[in-house]
Amino acid sequence: MPLNDAQLAVYRHAGHFTVPAVFEGDTMHTLIGDIEAWGESFLADLPAAQRAWYLDGGVQARSVLRKLDNPHHHREAVRELARAPALVQLVESIIGPGVSVYFSQIFFKPPEGGGPKPAHQDNFYFGPTDNEGVVTAWIALDDATLENGCLYFGEGSQLGPVYAHEAPPDEPFNLQLPAHILARQPMSPAPVMCGGISFHHGNTFHQSGPNLSAHWRRACALHFVRNDVEFARPALPYDHALKMRVS
Repeated sequence: MPLNDAQLAVYRHAGHFTVPAVFEGDTMHTLIGDIEAWGESFLADLPAAQRAWYLDGGVQARSVLRKLDNPHHHREAVRELARAPALVQLVESIIGPGVSVYFSQIFFKPPEGGGPKPAHQDNFYFGPTDNEGVVTAWIALDDATLENGCLYFGEGSQLGPVYAHEAPPDEPFNLQLPAHILARQPMSPAPVMCGGISFHHGNTFHQSGPNLSAHWRRACALHFVRNDVEFARPALPYDHALKMRVS
């Protein structure tokens, strides 16, 4: 079912909306197994020069991936997820008919040390031709809770501009909102249970906390665009050939 008028009103006001139980737990469990197998192979072949980008700095005792890029290109299971009619209907109700996955990610956030993600706006990373034509579907593969690092959102921040981001000198890829901008914006937690989806606007401030629990907090983020939208001014390089039309 697409978002109804009342739900869309909440999304337009807050910049995000969570839909519970879109996918069954068994589907998420199967996807985790596939992603874990891919992750093991990826980690074994990971060049030293890329380890800072892909490894979770919060886990010191062992090498653990913090993310994988473009699973919609590499894994059939993720392509099937992206094409699921229930998900596509929800996405189209937000950004309009005819959509594609432009970029996607798996986030691992391992137990007892998985690091936080600083506050940022997706549209600064992507530089789309239409800021209203982008929505992120953040699919919870595990329960995402206050303890294990759920997302936090800046309510209504999507109504403002896309701000220039900055990065620590030793982490040029870790683009984030400047502290003086973030200081004016309270951030509210948005837990979501396994199989639920958190949708957020590309301008919405969002971040995640560290995983202080004994449980994984894995998620799949599918960045959808209307088919007429491109990443025209990206802050990081994206492979435009990987844009996958789903409707």
